[in-house]
Amino acid sequence: MAATLLDGKAMAQEVRALARERAAALAEKGRQPGLAVILVGNDPASEIYVRNKGRACEDTGIRSETIHLPADTAQETLEEEIARLNADPAIHGILVQLPLPAHLDADRALAAIRPEKDVDGFHPVNAGRLLAGQDTVLPCTPRGAMYMLKSTGLPLSGKEAVVVGRSNIVGKPMALLLLRENCTVTLCHSRTADLAAHTRRADILVAAVGRPGLITADMVKPGAVVIDVGINRVEGKVVGDVDFAGVRETAGWITPVPGGCGPMTIAMLMLNTVEAAERA
Repeated sequence: MAATLLDGKAMAQEVRALARERAAALAEKGRQPGLAVILVGNDPASEIYVRNKGRACEDTGIRSETIHLPADTAQETLEEEIARLNADPAIHGILVQLPLPAHLDADRALAAIRPEKDVDGFHPVNAGRLLAGQDTVLPCTPRGAMYMLKSTGLPLSGKEAVVVGRSNIVGKPMALLLLRENCTVTLCHSRTADLAAHTRRADILVAAVGRPGLITADMVKPGAVVIDVGINRVEGKVVGDVDFAGVRETAGWITPVPGGCGPMTIAMLMLNTVEAAERA
């Protein structure tokens, strides 16, 4: 029997409806949530992401501002722009679109954002709070993935969870969120020996490495929840890290690509921005 599809588009609409309602409540009090996105250079994929974020803001009732800087922008200029936005009370969330051009230091830029305006959850202070188990801004993609996982209704406590990928953006925070739910978590990566031996134990399997078709049906425990965070372009098509057609016949639940974690990431960005405005 084929796995149940976890429809990210439908769930994203639920999250955005919640964000829209809360944004309207703030606007009635004279505080419209504001999100600023800094885009450096002309990366086509980044430009598409930024446009999609702008449309989502408009739909949600968030005032959006896009600052498009040339590709040769100096680090000091970028940080001056961040400082300006930090000081602007009408801006509640600041997002630096990654990747940045190679000559720029992304870590320095992200650390320049005030933690309370870091709606991506990448600032070292927010990352540290997550590690310590404190309330903080959660990175958008892991937060969306957890929402999808909880939509299955499965009790998570005690489950075996395997995360494939150790990035600061998805893999590490995803592992920490699963730990919060009392899962037993294994974090795998490119140097993991016998990856399949780990993934076959997983009740919950999260793939976030950017390698198309890495996870095949023989690597998945029957009935597992498979969350595919990968976004890869292969011969003009967008595919995930999971061999969807094969794994769907083994898993119990699975996210599609596209239409899974992608829409949820933007929805959670909207919710993070509204929450930042509520705290301001």
